[in-house]
Amino acid sequence: MSYVFEPAAQAAVPVQGRAEQFPVHRIYCVGRNYVEHAQEMGFTGREPPFFFLKPADAVVPVAQGDTGSVAYPSLTRNLHHEIELVVAIGTGGRNIKAADAQKHIFGYAVGLDMTRRDLQGEMKKQGRPWCIGKAFEQSAPIGPIVPAADAGDVTQAEIWLQVNGEDRQRSNVSKLIWNIGETIEHLSAAWDLQPGDLIFTGTPEGVAAVNVGDTLMGSVGGLGTLSVKIAPAE
Repeated sequence: MSYVFEPAAQAAVPVQGRAEQFPVHRIYCVGRNYVEHAQEMGFTGREPPFFFLKPADAVVPVAQGDTGSVAYPSLTRNLHHEIELVVAIGTGGRNIKAADAQKHIFGYAVGLDMTRRDLQGEMKKQGRPWCIGKAFEQSAPIGPIVPAADAGDVTQAEIWLQVNGEDRQRSNVSKLIWNIGETIEHLSAAWDLQPGDLIFTGTPEGVAAVNVGDTLMGSVGGLGTLSVKIAPAE
């Protein structure tokens, strides 16, 4: 097959302990999925689940033990961190029941949903889509995907983020409003989930701004750590 120009490389994430890469299809994100985070954003914490997407090439794969680099994005003066458990889909499907969701999961990773909060807030005020606040380049740093069989019980895992060595976010995945199975059930009712889909499951309370030069280190228990430094704008 010929193209009018060379297609972009396939976005992919390393898999822990394997030579193969995990090819990324879509990135789904769950909004306000921890009660305390929903409350700090001005909501009750009991709203129905909702979703937004990032482009596949928003991923910034970071090897375990390395520190990745994320450029401070344009147009914003209020870049926020959001540490999240990421679910990697290995088997697609539609109308997947929560009780069957585990069969569709390839593995898990630690991710960051970087957010241009001021732009997101302006879109909210105008009733417009959040894309400019959420779906920009390098907005989804992610660590290696740990196969489900090696990940332990992520449903009870501690989740935390430090900025320059100081705690910003610290909670437990058990505090998700909509758990992993329920999230997959809701998502697969609206979209055909595909192998290669990533689901960012939501962030706990403590989101805040970062600046050029800051180092972010976060973790979900059993999945290693994700380290990222904020670089000057490109």
